[in-house]
Amino acid sequence: MLPAAVCAGGVSNPAAAQGSNTTALRRLTERANATLFGADGLAVPLPGNPTPSAFAKGLDRTLVLGGGGEYYVAWYCGFFHGLIERGVDPNAAEMVVGTSAGAYAGSALTSGHFERLRREFDFFGEFPKLFAKLAPLSAPNASQKRAQQINFGVKNAEPATIRAIGHAALAADNHLNGDGVERLAWLLTGDSKTDWPPAKMYTTANDCFTGERLVVHQAVAKKNGIPLAHAAAASSSLPGIMGPTLLGQRYCMDGGIAKTWAHTDLVAGSKRAVVITLTNGYEGSLLSGIPHNIHKEIAALEATGTRAMLIIAGTPPGISLLDPAQIAPAIKAGYARAGVEAPKLKAFWTL
Repeated sequence: MLPAAVCAGGVSNPAAAQGSNTTALRRLTERANATLFGADGLAVPLPGNPTPSAFAKGLDRTLVLGGGGEYYVAWYCGFFHGLIERGVDPNAAEMVVGTSAGAYAGSALTSGHFERLRREFDFFGEFPKLFAKLAPLSAPNASQKRAQQINFGVKNAEPATIRAIGHAALAADNHLNGDGVERLAWLLTGDSKTDWPPAKMYTTANDCFTGERLVVHQAVAKKNGIPLAHAAAASSSLPGIMGPTLLGQRYCMDGGIAKTWAHTDLVAGSKRAVVITLTNGYEGSLLSGIPHNIHKEIAALEATGTRAMLIIAGTPPGISLLDPAQIAPAIKAGYARAGVEAPKLKAFWTL
């Protein structure tokens, strides 16, 4: 028997037929995804309400590092450098969650290679020049512009919206992909391009096809053959700019293309969490049109019993977060900010 929406000679209710087809296709896609990818352990859904995280159970100090392009990677480098000079060790955290720029910075910090960089390079001279060479900026083509326009034009974080951005990312002819995406990660993480040495490092990304939030840590990294540098690169694969990047068998885009601004839910339930973001999530320099509000995320985090310290880096007005010329100023800005935050962070860690 034909569906009610279909009658002899045509469709009696085109809208109902289209809805029925869309539902059937969605179910088919979900079944295929669950069958083929359900066991890889990468997908971690966002909780609907404040919920303690299994990852953070029993932990004292946790650190969340949000995203923000090359500018913010450089800012983090200056910030960490300044903190360490002032006797505050950001690597004292028992768990570090990094998204996009935060994935690069957190991977460098937790793998121990940030200290090597501080020793081997002139941090305000030679290092910014090398950094800039590994973060090239080029004019986008039409397929890249399409992905960028969709990413910046969206107004919500519904699953269909994330998937639409992901599909545009998959269809973009990005010249910066593969090894090119990972060159900066290799500089910052060294031998982490073949392994996942720090068990406390977690990176985030989003499946371009399904829109699922992915979380990579040591256990699932080893299961799926994902090195730390590769996961950091995937977390930074901004639609229409670079990537997408494979994690296991999933093509992934930037961890910031999600309903959450910094994935603070992953450290919920820890005793103390330091959360560092580029902006408050809805004004200033942003890398997506998806609306966020870091203050709401902090409130949800604290509702699980976690004491949170929020640091919003901020950016000078009008700058491009992807401009290599901003790397040296960003390092200096992060270093200066460390002088302000070091005493507060030291007190927070020791409470």
